[in-house]
Amino acid sequence: MAPAGRARVPEAALEPGGLGTALERVRSARPPRLPTAVFVACRPKQWVKNLLVFAAPAASGMIRDEEVLARAGLAFAAFCLVSSAMYIVNDLIDREHDARHPVKRFRPIASGALSTRAAVAAAAILLVAGGAAAGVLGWRFAAAVGAYVVLTVSYSLWLKPVAVVDIGAVALGFVIRAVAGGLATGVSASQWFLILTSFLSLFVVAGKRYADVTLAEPGLATRGPVDYTPGFLRFVWTMSAAVSVSAYCLWAFSSPQAVHTPGWAQVSAIPFVLAILRYALVLESGRAGAPEEILIGDRPLQILAAAWVVTYLVGVYGGG
Repeated sequence: MAPAGRARVPEAALEPGGLGTALERVRSARPPRLPTAVFVACRPKQWVKNLLVFAAPAASGMIRDEEVLARAGLAFAAFCLVSSAMYIVNDLIDREHDARHPVKRFRPIASGALSTRAAVAAAAILLVAGGAAAGVLGWRFAAAVGAYVVLTVSYSLWLKPVAVVDIGAVALGFVIRAVAGGLATGVSASQWFLILTSFLSLFVVAGKRYADVTLAEPGLATRGPVDYTPGFLRFVWTMSAAVSVSAYCLWAFSSPQAVHTPGWAQVSAIPFVLAILRYALVLESGRAGAPEEILIGDRPLQILAAAWVVTYLVGVYGGG
């Protein structure tokens, strides 16, 4: 039986910034020590998003170069530090709202496990460390990281309640990561890469908002937009998926990097399209909302993703 005053949180209520096992420990155990609370507030589960910095050099066929790989790795570390600082800033801004949310109230800042003073200090240290790492990679990459910081703070302060603008802002955060990876490694992103990244990001973000709308419990405390309907969000992800598929197929059949091993890049379009369809099906069925939850929890999607990775890599690198 759950302790008095603590309602059981339904599985569907776990949101993308949700902290999984770590969150459950915070809920059920003593208040964590300061290092643990800071680590949880950094949302390490979300660092997977920063792997987008490897996308541009991987798509260009240059990721095997040791210097390119090292610079991409440093870019990944810089974004992990800076994004963690931004998650803490967001939680500081939203702490009163989070305290009334059935799940978010267990976040370290909202629960009181991490004091405001300690959170500010942690965010400042992470931001300085991330900025220093970004500076090593040149002013263009540092400018991209700065743009990400400005966008994230603007989202937390002003853009989050504005329908349509909010999903555009979140999607732009993904695009900045992908473009920054190219800036860090000296790789020029193709027009198809930019189109694909932009609309695939919009597809994922619209899917998350769809889950928020369809799975939200009545009276759930939130700072997000209230104007969305399932039909509108379904339209957004349908449009985004269509553009993403078109961009990927144009790349696969026309890019110079796609003909190193003839046929394989074109074949990679099949698992890519099927993975998008599977992802949409999982969203429509109401089984999950956060991208990482969907990928971890759906075996067919994992198989399709693995098939895409293999065929894509063989297509780009097989003849190298």
